[in-house]
Amino acid sequence: ISLRMSLTVFLLFLLLIPVVAQDGWAVNYNSKSVCTLKGSALSMECTYTPPSNHSVQKAFWTKELVTSGSEPPDLLDDPEYRGRVQYLGDEHRDCSLRFKNVTETDQSKYYFIFITNQPGGKYQGAGGVDLSVTDLQVEVPERVIAGDNVTLTCKTTCSLTVRPTFTWYRNGSSLSSSTDQLHLQPVSSDNKDRYHCAVLGQNSPEVTLNVRYGPKNISVSISPSGKIVEGSSVTLTCSSDANPPVQNYTWLKGTSLVAEGETYTMKNISSVDSGEYKCRSSNEHGQKLSEALTLNVLHPPKNVSVSISPSGEIVEGRSVTLTCSSVANPPVQNYTWFKGTSSVGKGETYTMKEISSVDSGQYKCRSSNEHGEKLSEALTLNVLCESVL
Repeated sequence: ISLRMSLTVFLLFLLLIPVVAQDGWAVNYNSKSVCTLKGSALSMECTYTPPSNHSVQKAFWTKELVTSGSEPPDLLDDPEYRGRVQYLGDEHRDCSLRFKNVTETDQSKYYFIFITNQPGGKYQGAGGVDLSVTDLQVEVPERVIAGDNVTLTCKTTCSLTVRPTFTWYRNGSSLSSSTDQLHLQPVSSDNKDRYHCAVLGQNSPEVTLNVRYGPKNISVSISPSGKIVEGSSVTLTCSSDANPPVQNYTWLKGTSLVAEGETYTMKNISSVDSGEYKCRSSNEHGQKLSEALTLNVLHPPKNVSVSISPSGEIVEGRSVTLTCSSVANPPVQNYTWFKGTSSVGKGETYTMKEISSVDSGQYKCRSSNEHGEKLSEALTLNVLCESVL
């Protein structure tokens, strides 16, 4: 059924329910009850028969059951129905009632009554017709997990009298399904689509799927950004996408557990904190590990020491090399050699060829980079005189 067609729906009822009086009075409602959609139109089919010697003076519908001699109110005189109801029948046999734009307040029982020209000539069809008014709702499974096959159901609060044709829409575009169910298989964690169903031009409210899934798109950020210098404070933050949100965060340095929580703060950071850090995020649907973030802590030289080659006794006339070793990040940029308090050379090594006794003394190395400098402990060089036979 096209959504462009008129909302008017004529409900034809196959079950005939006669109500006949002893003297030939009769009202036949084509159905005891009808169910229709809010906003639609319908016709209640009905026929009636007066006795042969009676002439019908008035025929109308009412919501009240006659219990006394008084005349019940005519539906056409009710302001709530004025302009929305129409009597399609005549004064002979047809007593059909037509509704336009049915509202929720129209849900009630309706009776047909006719009055003739004879004394006591008033008759109401017993039983009446129950009108139920419903709207459309899309029923979504209470729990939807990524990868599941999901069925959406277009529901009404009562069973529509006329078997309807359903139309399903995703993000405003119609789909091929024409039954009361729409099958989605399988659903993705990225499913943000809007769904609704329609019957006879009436639309349900839109729904979206609340798809549950384990953590994904895990990443680690560092604050402050830029260079990390020894002694400063650093905070790592774990970000992820999950539904429900991540319940547990675990921090790893290499393969060792170092902390828990969405953030990990290291105060007064040192070179030993350098390394690769990962965050593991988890919820009830799974867990995932982030890519590694490399933390590179910058610091001035430390552990500065001096070694001598060759080792052992140093005899005049030989060649001796002093080597400066240190730990620094970035690496040492300048080495300066001192004998006592006097600068004697530069570079990572200091070589003395044909050494003599005047070279004896205490030697130190000063290592420096952009973050500072440090002086080694003194190395004492004792040059022995060469033996003369």
